[in-house]
Amino acid sequence: MERPAISVLINNYNYGRFVGRAIDSALGQQTPGVEIIVVDDGSSDQSRSVLEAYNGRVKLLFQENQGQAAAMNAAVKLSGGDILCFLDADDWWAPGKLSATAAAFHSDPQLSLVYHRLQPMLTEGSPTLKPIPRSLCSGDLSLRLSKSAGWWPFPLTSAIAVRRSAWDVAGPIPEQFRISGDAWLTGIYPFLGGVAALPDSLGFYRIHNNNWYRPIDDAAMLRKRMAHWQDTVEATNRFLAAHDLPARLRLTDHHPYRAASARLDGVTMRARLRLAVEAFFFAGEPNLPRRVRDALRTARDLPRRGLDIGLTEPAK
Repeated sequence: MERPAISVLINNYNYGRFVGRAIDSALGQQTPGVEIIVVDDGSSDQSRSVLEAYNGRVKLLFQENQGQAAAMNAAVKLSGGDILCFLDADDWWAPGKLSATAAAFHSDPQLSLVYHRLQPMLTEGSPTLKPIPRSLCSGDLSLRLSKSAGWWPFPLTSAIAVRRSAWDVAGPIPEQFRISGDAWLTGIYPFLGGVAALPDSLGFYRIHNNNWYRPIDDAAMLRKRMAHWQDTVEATNRFLAAHDLPARLRLTDHHPYRAASARLDGVTMRARLRLAVEAFFFAGEPNLPRRVRDALRTARDLPRRGLDIGLTEPAK
């Protein structure tokens, strides 16, 4: 049997009401040499019956619940393509996504990761907000990430494709990225090769209560993000050291982390101005107007220390 050129890797957990659209969007791509693998991570809803209807057109694996990272790793292990394209079960792709991704990889053998924008969608499938990420980054991003503690306007899982040879170097996604496999891919792969950003929205990202992307964070979500950012910096530094790569990340360079801490605790006027200046020069945001916007928001919106910061805690 001829080896596929592209592997589509779909991870699913209790998204039986959505996963059919994800699979259909992959089956509808007019690109030769494609295999589709769906790993169900221990769903307890109607996912199995939905997925079994596709048996014969896609490869199916049902496993006990282990988290997104384990599902993505299992899918890669089953795959044979030189290009690995990830898709969350609650998202879907536009026609032409795979052909555009393949063309980008073929144009530059040094690329480790190719991505595109996603159009955010409400649960029922209507568009909302502007395509993400707003800023795009291409080329050698290793220096930028070294100066920003690994933060950049990175794409989400359903927009990411990586070269298998880079996956073989990086190895499976660590278990600590149980619900955020994209953070590993976007944090490690820019140190292994070039990155190409495709400007079009070639996929659709469904926003609901189970994901990270939301307009406003409460206190609990801010703490969760901060813990995740710290863990990611530590995991990245372990990887860089293990592979004798010279770069090292410092959490003090991670402006979103520092701003989140200030949002939780409040700041003095002096600290507010210092954080605003840091936002203006932050290496993680390549777009100057957005850095200016972030600096102004920092100067205006951070709460004063000792006052009610106005962040809600989730209901018990």
